[in-house]
Amino acid sequence: MSVHQIRKHAVLPPIICRNDKEFLESMQRYIITETERLGCSEEGPADEYYIIYRNVFDKVIEHVTAYKSILTSIKKEYDAFIETIKKGRRTTFCLHGKLKGLAAEPTALVYHRKRTIQLEAKMRIIESNSSKIQSQIDQIKQCRAEYDTKEVKYCTFSKDPSKPIPGDQGIVEELMEDDPRRAKEAEIMLHYIERFNELISLGEYEKAACYAANSPRRILRNIGTMNTFKAAGKIRGKPLPLLLFFEALFITSHAFRCPVDAALTLEGIKCGLSEKRLDLVTNWVTQERLTFSEEAGDVICDYGEQDTYNKAKCLALAQIIYSECGLHKKAILCLCKQGQTHRVMEYIQQLKDFTTDDLLQLLMSCPQVELIQCLTKELNEKQLSLSFGLAILHLFSVDMKTVGIKLLQEISKGGIDAVESLMINDSFCSIEKWQEVANICSQNGFDKLSNDIMSILRSQAAVTEISEEDDAVNLMEHVFW
Repeated sequence: MSVHQIRKHAVLPPIICRNDKEFLESMQRYIITETERLGCSEEGPADEYYIIYRNVFDKVIEHVTAYKSILTSIKKEYDAFIETIKKGRRTTFCLHGKLKGLAAEPTALVYHRKRTIQLEAKMRIIESNSSKIQSQIDQIKQCRAEYDTKEVKYCTFSKDPSKPIPGDQGIVEELMEDDPRRAKEAEIMLHYIERFNELISLGEYEKAACYAANSPRRILRNIGTMNTFKAAGKIRGKPLPLLLFFEALFITSHAFRCPVDAALTLEGIKCGLSEKRLDLVTNWVTQERLTFSEEAGDVICDYGEQDTYNKAKCLALAQIIYSECGLHKKAILCLCKQGQTHRVMEYIQQLKDFTTDDLLQLLMSCPQVELIQCLTKELNEKQLSLSFGLAILHLFSVDMKTVGIKLLQEISKGGIDAVESLMINDSFCSIEKWQEVANICSQNGFDKLSNDIMSILRSQAAVTEISEEDDAVNLMEHVFW
């Protein structure tokens, strides 16, 4: 049989011995078991996947002794190649990190520059404060030098420097006693200022606030100290330094005979409201010794317009301030806006210079039906009242028709007897004005009220027709004559 003929036949697969077959099966089971135990997919993780097959390769090399040298060489080459890949990955990772660092450098530079600007601004503030304190120190030193000069000048009159002039002994002793005391006081003040400046520079604002509030002779209870705390600004996670200063200042106000001045009081109220601490402002206004001003009341009123939930409380605080300042018109308006009509009437009774024009102005600012009814009721001789007829005419003349109609509705409910009583007791409205009121009633659908007014006018004047020439005639004129 030729070689060509032999190649035409199929070649049989190699016969694997039993030992090799068992070895291959054990290796296959090892690969499957380890892969499942480590949770590896077909793609990786690469390192763990590589370790499994490297162990299998080592076992194969040990099993196939005939090819051990050549397989070992192949394995070394693969290991070297894999190690090169790993090294390249580590190098890439390091380079990526450096690249991120280089990309972040511009941002870091911006932040560093911003911080530099902030620190320079703070240094300027500290230098300014230091110069002010140095100026105060120089003034104290100058005062002390003047006292020393006076004492030396006085002692030179004596022939014997060791003895004073006869009869002047008590004055010298007094000077000798006063000068050490003043020097000690100046030393204490100097120490206080230095300690305060140190606390500010350390950021101990709460301690600095207490220190300033309790300063001797109130040398740190002023606008300059307030500006020092204001310059500190806001600090994240901590109370506002300026608010700490005002809290300490107002709490200790009882310990001083002179209350906190108007300027500091106003700034303190502004600070408390800006931090939404109405509770603190309430305590300061009602409990502490402060100096109120119209501006302080206006600030609280404006805050109440923005914070409608606390509007009533703000009006009450503003009313206290206005009353203390003698601003009675604004105080009454606060009471009106709170709906405290009876307190308004009591307040007006206590005032001597409250005029009819003031009543009309109050009506314009707070057009409430209940208030108008109280102001137009029959009052005693000592109490100022408002003309109902003039009030109606005024409301319709200033585009406050809605309030005027509500007032007419209330009056019409009482019938003709109530209207007659109201007109008889109104000594300020002339007959012509009542005719105008009647016309307004007729134009706005109150025909019955209009007829009642005209009927009462005719019966009181005892005429059948009221002429236009009687515009100056008062409804009650016939009673007095």
